[in-house]
Amino acid sequence: MINLSENATSEFLRLMGEQGVDEAVVRISVESGGCSGLQYNMDFDEGVGENDEVFAQKDGLKVVCQKDSLMYLDGLNVDFSKKLMGGGFRFENPNAAKSCGCGTSFRL
Repeated sequence: MINLSENATSEFLRLMGEQGVDEAVVRISVESGGCSGLQYNMDFDEGVGENDEVFAQKDGLKVVCQKDSLMYLDGLNVDFSKKLMGGGFRFENPNAAKSCGCGTSFRL
């Protein structure tokens, strides 16, 4: 399960409106890199693939990730903060043994 907070959902919907994206899904993935070895990647995608797991959110927003990434992302909570210092998207991942100070990379 991947869950977006109300703040994160609102921010994604705002960004979709700003970019003129109507039917997109939010794709969350994991790649090698970052301070701790693995880093989160988020982007809008046009649709859902055969190898995707779909997590419905409020207001019709959908979050997808590839099934082979689910072992890294299962239970992930994504929040968004508008704070001037430390604002932006924040990840709470119960699978992470350690996260870096910036909060966008982790290791198992």
